[in-house]
This record gives sequence, structure tokens and C-alpha cells, in this order.
Amino acid sequence: MASEPTAAAFLKRLDEHRDDGELRKYQRYFRFDADDQDPDDYFVGVRMGTVFSLAKEFTAMDLDQIEVLMESPVHEARAGAMSIMEKKARHRGATPEQIGALAELYLRRHDRVDNWDLVDLAAHHVLGRHLNGRPRDVLYDLARSDNPWERRTAIVATAHFIRHRDLDDTFALSGILVHDDHELVQKAVGWMLRAAGDVDRVRLLGFLDAHAAGAPRPLLRAAVEKLPPDRRAHYRGLRA
Repeated sequence: MASEPTAAAFLKRLDEHRDDGELRKYQRYFRFDADDQDPDDYFVGVRMGTVFSLAKEFTAMDLDQIEVLMESPVHEARAGAMSIMEKKARHRGATPEQIGALAELYLRRHDRVDNWDLVDLAAHHVLGRHLNGRPRDVLYDLARSDNPWERRTAIVATAHFIRHRDLDDTFALSGILVHDDHELVQKAVGWMLRAAGDVDRVRLLGFLDAHAAGAPRPLLRAAVEKLPPDRRAHYRGLRA
């Protein structure tokens, strides 16, 4: 465990692992100019595996320090904050109150959860876990947000419900988001539909029968990925 589980200590450790080669990899993957990044939102070139290892060392970090880390302009620092939250929520001894506090922080500071990878690190295990067995109105509010990352959170959080064979919200939210204009929301909806189809193939086929003809291609490609070839061809043909 880190001897000083503070945001400042995490950032200091993170800085020790900066690497120009990793920065160039991020440049290709996230499509930005490594020599002209936004000073308020930038990568420094630390491997995500290293970020996650550091997060494991800093799981004792208090919520106020996690929020400080979320405020960092460094993308890998915010990824570290999300990873710490995920690990705290998944800890065997985590209480409902502790998970609820993590979910409250995630929602309150969603302005700092501003890319697809940050959503995917915590939406499932923090927000989804908190809402298991609770009212889920907040997901429907997020699904109707103007912010694409909030919309992605809405659908990715349902991954936790799918693990418990609870599919109603995945299909309902997919119905709201099926015509979303952001590709990274489309892909997340398709991903969750595919996962729901692993639990209930008939229900997935019913959804596709109703929506495939008008669904965006990235969504449809992801949703039908595990279907037999003839079924995939059928639904892709409806979209053509």
C-alpha cells in the first residue's frame, strides 16, 4: 500500500513513469497531436497497466483526494482516479454506503469523466453496482443528456445488471439511445446489447427486428457480432 495515499503522491509516482513512446501510442489511439495538446486536458505517456498498478497501491485514498485527482488535467491521473474508485467499489468489504458515496462522487464530477475509457473504468462497477436493487431513474436522465459521456455512462452502467440476468434497463436504454449521433455511444449500446444477447438471445433478436433497419452501423456491428453468420447478414442487410 502507498505510504501516503494522496492525490499529490499519486501524481508524483505517475510522473516517474512518463515515456515519450507511450505518448506516441496514445496519440495514434486517441487521435490527438502529441506536440499540441490542450493544457487543460492532456496525456503524459504512462502505460495504463502502470496506472492500474498504481491505483491498486492507492486504494486507501479518501474521496476528497480522489476528487482532487479527478481535477487533474492529466488524462492518466483521471484514469487512475476511476481505477481507484472501481477497486474500492469491488472490494469484498465495501459497504453499500461506501459504494453509494463513490457513485455520488462519480455523478457529481462527471464533468471530469470526459472520455470513453474513463466511463468504462467506473460506470459498471461503481454506478451500476450502487444501483443494483435501487431505482434507476438517474440512468434515464443521463441517457437524455447532451453530454455523450453521460449517455455512455447510462448504458455501460447496465453491464452490472446484465451479470445478474437483469436486462430490462439495458433494452429500455438501448431503445432511447438507438439513434444516438455519437459513434462512441453507438458502440457502447451495441456492446451492451451483445452482452444482453448472451443472456437472452430471443430478446436481442426482438430488439433487432424492431430497430436494426434504422440503427447506426457501429451499433449494429457490435450488437450482432456473436450471432450466426446468416443472422448477422440478415440484420446488416436491413441496414443497407
